[in-house]
Amino acid sequence: MVDKEEIKKKIISALRPIFGRYGFRKTTMDEIARELKMGKSSIYYYFKSKEDIFEAVVMYEANLLRNELTRAIKSVDSPLEKVKKYINVRMKTFEKLSNYYNAIFDKNLDHFEFIEKIRAKYDLEELAILRLILYDGNRKGVFRVENSEYTAMAIQTALKGFEVPLFWKKKEVNIESRIKAVLDVLFYGIVRQ
Repeated sequence: MVDKEEIKKKIISALRPIFGRYGFRKTTMDEIARELKMGKSSIYYYFKSKEDIFEAVVMYEANLLRNELTRAIKSVDSPLEKVKKYINVRMKTFEKLSNYYNAIFDKNLDHFEFIEKIRAKYDLEELAILRLILYDGNRKGVFRVENSEYTAMAIQTALKGFEVPLFWKKKEVNIESRIKAVLDVLFYGIVRQ
């Protein structure tokens, strides 16, 4: 007997590149069926709709991002290194997770309730991680942060602004040098000490 959840995982895995290449709107159920070598009625046994499939794909990628970020910040002890790792891994992983990225930032998907829930959850999780790192760094005397919540929001806002030129234009960009520049401003500011 084939496990229904295992089949769903295989479907999600197979469709990540399809949604990533064509986007949600341009991917049709016919293309999905062709890619999976299944009839549409068979697919509907596992998922109610194309939206349901896309939601599963996005959630899968959200979990990949969460796992990568968790692994990255646990791999170092220093709060300074945690922030560096977090930003580096976040930006590089986002680049690989086009479906999740599109779900978070594509305004054409706003009408899907699950997209708004994913956005809200992502924002809250990211703020919680950043606040925790900042609080720990402040407690250890590494950072000088008066309000970890506002500072976390400022970092999150900067990171979101940083994504625009990196991902929306899909240009070849030296991501390493841009990340370094952002980290330099974040840690050392622009004012001479």
